[in-house]
Amino acid sequence: MLLLGIDIGTSSVKVSVVDAATQKAVVSAQYPDVESPIVSLKPGWAEQSPEMWWQQAQQAIALCHQTKKYNPADITAIGIAYQMHGLVLVNKQQQVLRDSIIWCDSRAVEIGDAAFDAIGHGQCLSHLLNSPGNFTAAKLAWVKQNEPEIYAQIDKIMLPGDFIAMKLTGDITTSISALSEGIFFDFKTNKLSKDIINYFGFDEGLFPPVHPVFSPHGYLSTSIAHKLQLKAGIPVSYKSGDQPNNALSLNVLNPGEVAATAGTSGVIYGVSDQLAYDKQSRVNTFAHVNYTAEQKRLGVLLCINGTGSMYRWAKNSFGAGLNYQQMNAAAIQAPLGCDGLRILPFGNGAERMLNNKLIGAQIHHIDLNLHTQSHIFRAVQEGIACAFRYGLDIMRENGMNPTVIRAGKTNLFLSELFAATFVNVTGVPVELYQNDGSVGAAIGAGIGAGVFSSPAEAFKNSHPLQLIEPKNIGQMETVYQEWKALLEKQLET
Repeated sequence: MLLLGIDIGTSSVKVSVVDAATQKAVVSAQYPDVESPIVSLKPGWAEQSPEMWWQQAQQAIALCHQTKKYNPADITAIGIAYQMHGLVLVNKQQQVLRDSIIWCDSRAVEIGDAAFDAIGHGQCLSHLLNSPGNFTAAKLAWVKQNEPEIYAQIDKIMLPGDFIAMKLTGDITTSISALSEGIFFDFKTNKLSKDIINYFGFDEGLFPPVHPVFSPHGYLSTSIAHKLQLKAGIPVSYKSGDQPNNALSLNVLNPGEVAATAGTSGVIYGVSDQLAYDKQSRVNTFAHVNYTAEQKRLGVLLCINGTGSMYRWAKNSFGAGLNYQQMNAAAIQAPLGCDGLRILPFGNGAERMLNNKLIGAQIHHIDLNLHTQSHIFRAVQEGIACAFRYGLDIMRENGMNPTVIRAGKTNLFLSELFAATFVNVTGVPVELYQNDGSVGAAIGAGIGAGVFSSPAEAFKNSHPLQLIEPKNIGQMETVYQEWKALLEKQLET
C-alpha cells in the first residue's frame, strides 16, 4: 500500500511516494530544479501564483511516476503540506482571483496592528493567542481595503494547501489548525472568531467547511485522476501547514516535544497543552495537527524569515559556481567568530520575533584586508544560529524549555558546521532524523485514511540518525552576546 505526499514550498514543490509498511519513501521528486520566483511589486511585498504551485505539483508527480519504481494504482491516499499563512482567493467557478499574498509579505502589518489595538490586546491574546499581526486575516483585510473589485468576487478564501486539495478533488475545506494559523479561530469558543469577523467586516460564508486535519478533505476527481495516472476516488486525507507537518514528520506531537527546521525560513516549534501566548506576540501559538477541543495540543512557533533565504543570497552574491556543499566546506575554513564579522539575517520581510520590524539583512565589521569568502559563509551560518538563539530565549520566557530538539537532516542542518553552531549557541542537544515534509504529508495521509491506527504506529520505525551535543558553549556565547548587542542597537533606531 502506497501513500502520496505533496509539499508546497516557497522554493519548489516536492512529492514523495511512501510505502505504508515501512514508512519509507519509495521515490521522491522535486520541481523545479531552480528556486521558484517570488513576485515583489513593492518593497516588503511577496506573492506567488497558486496556479504555478499546481503546475509544479503535477510535474513533480509525473517525475515520480517516470522512475517506474511503483505502480501508481497502488497509491491509496494523498496528504498535503504547504507554506503557511498564504492567502488564496477564488470565485464561484474556483478560478484564482489574484496571486497569493504569501507568508513573508509585510504589507498588512499596520492593518493587523490596528486590529490588535481596536479589539484589545488582552482580548486578542486570550482568545486568538496572537496579535492579528501580519497573518492571513490582515492580508484579507488588505485586499478588502485596497482591491474591493477583487474582494467582491470572492467565493472562498483558502490557504495554499486548501487550493491544491481543491484542484485535486473539486472540494474546498479547512481545519481548526488552518483557521488558527490565519488568526480566524477563537480558542475560547472553539469557533470562528467573532472579534475578527466583526472588526474586519468579513462574511462568514467566505470560509470553507471545517474538517479534522486527519480526515478526508475530498476525493480525487475522475478527470484529475486520469491526468495524474492515479485512481479516481482516493482521499486527500491530510492537510497541514509546513511547520506543524514538519513536527508531525519528526513525531513531535506531545507537550514538551520540540522540532526545528532551517529551510527558506527557520522555525522552532514546540508542543504545549496550555492556551498560552507571548504578550508581544513575538512567538505564535496555533492549533497543532492533533488539536481537539477535548485534548488541546498547541504548536508554539518561532519563525525567522531569513535563514535559507539568507544563505541563498550569500551563494548568489559571493559563491558563483559553488554548490551549498562546497560553501559549507569553505565555511569551515574560517575560525569560530569569523574574526569579528557579524551578520544579521533579517532581510526577508517583517520579523514577528522583532515585533514586525523591518531592519533588513546587515553585515557588520567587514575588514577588506582580512575577511574572505569563507568568512562570509561562516558568518551567515553563525548569524542564523544566533537568530535561532534569540528566538529560543523568547520561547523560554514563555515556558518552553526544551532539553532536546529534533530536526531533519536537510537544508542548513546538512551543514555539520551549522548544526554544531546551533547546538553550541542554544545549549540544547539536537537529534537529527531522516525526515522530509512530503514524506510527513504522506504519513499524515495514512493516519487520516485509517491506514495507521495511530500516529504511534505510523512512526514506529522512526529513529534518530545522530545526536549532536554542545561542546563550545563559552566561545559561542561570546559571539552571541556581540551579535545580540548589534541587533538591539538596530532595534532601538
